[in-house]
Amino acid sequence: MNSRLRFLFLLFAVAILSATAALAQSSVAQTPPMGWNSWNYFAGKVDDKGIRAAADQIVATGMKDAGYVYVNIDDTWEGERDASGVIHSNAKFPDMKALADYVHSKGLKIGIYSGPGTKTCAGFPASLGHEEQDANTYAEWGIDYLKYDLCSFHDDVMQKQAAADHAAQMKLMIAAYQKMGKALQSAGAKTGRPIVFSLCQYGWDSVWEWAPELGGNLWRTTGDIDPHWDRIYAIASQQSGLEKYAGPGHWNDPDMLEVGNGKLSLAENRTHFSWWAMLAAPLLAGNDLPNMKPAVKAILTNKNVIAVDQDALGKQGKHAYSDGEVEVWTRELQGGALAIAVINVGSDRYSTHPFHLDLARIGLGNQQTGKDLWTGKSITLSNNQPIELPSHDILFVRLDHPKS
Repeated sequence: MNSRLRFLFLLFAVAILSATAALAQSSVAQTPPMGWNSWNYFAGKVDDKGIRAAADQIVATGMKDAGYVYVNIDDTWEGERDASGVIHSNAKFPDMKALADYVHSKGLKIGIYSGPGTKTCAGFPASLGHEEQDANTYAEWGIDYLKYDLCSFHDDVMQKQAAADHAAQMKLMIAAYQKMGKALQSAGAKTGRPIVFSLCQYGWDSVWEWAPELGGNLWRTTGDIDPHWDRIYAIASQQSGLEKYAGPGHWNDPDMLEVGNGKLSLAENRTHFSWWAMLAAPLLAGNDLPNMKPAVKAILTNKNVIAVDQDALGKQGKHAYSDGEVEVWTRELQGGALAIAVINVGSDRYSTHPFHLDLARIGLGNQQTGKDLWTGKSITLSNNQPIELPSHDILFVRLDHPKS
């Protein structure tokens, strides 16, 4: 083979590899990822035993049957790099390949965590300068999902290289995520196991505008969540206007679920879960699965609500209108169906001064028949209908045949 033919063959091979990687990457996260993440409840206490227990519980509780697939290890799994620069897990995770095999044996997938800086948020080794190496290691272990957290990259690189130039800082950040995105695509193509790429950089520089191009499947839109109503409401409110950026393979991520954590009331848990479904958000539970209360399990496994989140059309819901402290959100679903969420974000609304639903403001006729997604019963909505809602509770309705 002469040098010209050899060069053309090489170009063809590279093109095929790139196309294969891109196709594999685009095939994942066609609906918002569902699973469980270790951080919100266990934080740094996560270990091999706990991940195995979470996988067991996802199966035993029926969460797997409801659609929860990913078992994601967050920060503090990292050990040291060897002389060749290969990352190893620490003593809490003695054999990451064996752990991945165990999770896979349950019919589930496994996720891991790193970042583009020198250190993760908890101070463990991150991926700066080892992006391809780490992506290949994850692929060899059988990892299916990477959460990539900005953390020390801000001080390590952005501030040091462009202290007074914020635009330049953003370009450095984007390049760092692009580098790992390419590394994951290449590693996934080698093994035939695509790796979901979750960008965690808190919505800086309108991440929704550039993340899809570099292989991002989901991206955080805000700072961290915590199990308090005010924080959940603040994050949900910031999603309004981002709906056009979500779709199959690429999703806005308002952070992991806090259902079952802290002192959230059942109404707040129910509304939080419903709102994330309206937002076509990833549903990543973060509670103590082995000690999950039946009422929390019932919320997390409500298949009617999950069906809204996982709707194949992939259109994120939007804020339709507000009346006082009651908000109305709508989401277009496959087959012309419509989900309507009436959310009382404030204090109780009693019969003395109930909220009145204005169907015309959401483009509907005077009377609609649908399904209450929390009771499972048929419901009729009429124009100017009074609706009593306790504080932070929700009326969540699906109309399979909305009438204008």
